[in-house]
Amino acid sequence: MTDASQGTSSGPAAVPPAPRPAPPPPTTQTAPPPVATAAASALPSHALPANQLFDQLARIEDKCSRIEDKYARSEALLSRVEDKVENAANRMNESARQSDLAALRTEMRGLAERTRRLPGTGALVLTAVITAILTVVLMVAVQRLNLDRLLPQRATIGTTAQ
Repeated sequence: MTDASQGTSSGPAAVPPAPRPAPPPPTTQTAPPPVATAAASALPSHALPANQLFDQLARIEDKCSRIEDKYARSEALLSRVEDKVENAANRMNESARQSDLAALRTEMRGLAERTRRLPGTGALVLTAVITAILTVVLMVAVQRLNLDRLLPQRATIGTTAQ
């Protein structure tokens, strides 16, 4: 369609031959041959001159080119709308990711604060050493003060008391 609208067909090279006028009716009363009547009826009774046909063709081509221009403009407009919608969707996805990241950062910050308050390795080792020392000291004190009787007696397994 674009090729036909770019060139004009009103030039002298594109002029078709003018339609031939209908042959005059025979003067005799005999019936005309059927081929001659078919050819005469095929021609329109109100044939337009060639200039009017070319003008009409030029108007049709002009309308086609305007329709093509409108179609191209609407296609460009739709592609711009599509780009804008895609950009908006990308921005919404990015903002959703940002809010997810903000929530994740907040959660990680809270977890880090809770783990910072836990005792470190040095404090745990010191507590274990102190507990061991105190256990030994208390057991020695119990034995020296003869407080063994306060401790429950071990049941002897498999032996009978005599």
